[in-house]
Amino acid sequence: MPDFPTDIDPDSGSRLPLPRRDDLPAAAQAIFDQLAGPSSRSLVGLYGPGGLRLHSPQLAAIAQPLNRYLRWETDLPGAVREIAILVTARAHDCQFEWAQHEPAALAEGVAPATVEAIRSGGPVDGLDETEAAVIALGRELFETHRLSAATFARAQAVFGTRNLVDLVSLMGMYAATAALLAAFDVQLRPGQQARLPNRKGQTE
Repeated sequence: MPDFPTDIDPDSGSRLPLPRRDDLPAAAQAIFDQLAGPSSRSLVGLYGPGGLRLHSPQLAAIAQPLNRYLRWETDLPGAVREIAILVTARAHDCQFEWAQHEPAALAEGVAPATVEAIRSGGPVDGLDETEAAVIALGRELFETHRLSAATFARAQAVFGTRNLVDLVSLMGMYAATAALLAAFDVQLRPGQQARLPNRKGQTE
């Protein structure tokens, strides 16, 4: 058994149990089946934010199509989406989010050096302009809670208005997910290790 804190359910890895399909209304049962089924596009199925949201079935029903659009259906390339998610995870010290999306980013062709720059908070000099623009936008937005005119203009020049709206919305969605994961103390899955350094440079 994993060595979880005492308030963590061993099956869900969080402070809430896994949702029970029979307890859900029909619309939420369909979401349950999407998450739990063999063709699910979710990286973690019911373990994590998808399972947590099913404890509020109406929220799950609203969130699912938004998640699907921002994660899979925008015009943003997969590598850009994964970089945006990693920047968000890093800004929120979200070990769970990072652990799922670092492999996804590498699978989308994001260079290990780019992943390491995000993880370490290092400079983005020498990175592709598109990658650098995403990282600069996310860092400034989450660190200062503002976006300077120069950073905005750079991102808009790279992505255009529609894609920039989608990009910021994607980051906002994963920031909300990071809050959900933190509040319910979702643990890394068995076999996963913490990959983000804490503020002293050590992995937690």
